[in-house]
Amino acid sequence: MEWEQTRIALANGIELDIVDTGPKNAPAIIFLHGFPESHRTWRHQIAHFSDRFRCIAPDQRGYRGSSKPEGTENYTPDKLVGDIFMLADALGIETFTVAGHDWGGAIAWGVAMAGEQMNRVSRAIIANAPHHAVFQKLLYTSPVQREASQYMRGFRDPANDALVREHGLGGLLLQEIEWDEADKMEPAERARLMEDWQDREAAFAMLNWYRASPIDIPPLDAPYELPEDWSPPQMPKLTIPTLVIWAQDDLALPPENTAELDRHVANFTLVEVEDCGHFVPWEAPDKVNSAMERFLAKT
Repeated sequence: MEWEQTRIALANGIELDIVDTGPKNAPAIIFLHGFPESHRTWRHQIAHFSDRFRCIAPDQRGYRGSSKPEGTENYTPDKLVGDIFMLADALGIETFTVAGHDWGGAIAWGVAMAGEQMNRVSRAIIANAPHHAVFQKLLYTSPVQREASQYMRGFRDPANDALVREHGLGGLLLQEIEWDEADKMEPAERARLMEDWQDREAAFAMLNWYRASPIDIPPLDAPYELPEDWSPPQMPKLTIPTLVIWAQDDLALPPENTAELDRHVANFTLVEVEDCGHFVPWEAPDKVNSAMERFLAKT
């Protein structure tokens, strides 16, 4: 599963290295990876669907060979969402299905909401990525989610920059989340990731996704209650067909993230994947492919 990448210049000056495979006149799916991976998060799905869909998978802003602008302000969610529409424009794609996992899923939620308003996104596929309003509420009220998200505070802390400069991103991952997926990830893929994590410029760019996010992660000793001045983000209720795939053994994003989705998504299908951790696109590729097959056929 190797694909040649193409470098695409966006209207905002950002350049993304992308996979663009499958029939050019077929319906398009744009696949968005999460932290700390690359377009290869979706390798099994690209291989499976590229016979009948145009499968586009960028290394997103800050990752691998794609542009890495300096400054946390260049990694705010609005800019990351904007990249995806500019990518579609650059490829001559008017409407598309968006699929995202982890941070790519967070951006996919934004792309879906904006894209529905513009009649540009027809369907959304979200894998283990919480809706913004649901996630923030859980960080305030759920001991499980708040404890699981403390690593994000470590990613944001500039006191850890020296560790990244000395050991690359892998050093920080070991400190904050005890990264160890060797028994689940193919050795060649893990070796590729370990090499990517040695790129110091990319490491800080990737961490800027966390540092630029408006999400508030309280410390463990803060009260487990909604702040008096907090109200859910004002976001339109998503009505396009949406598939939510959730691995049930995700330690970073437990299944409680799906409990209130019906308040924010009118037309969604939930597929729960048992005995699977966070990286569901490659930990359980057959189950993900089957769920996507059913969803794409139905919608």
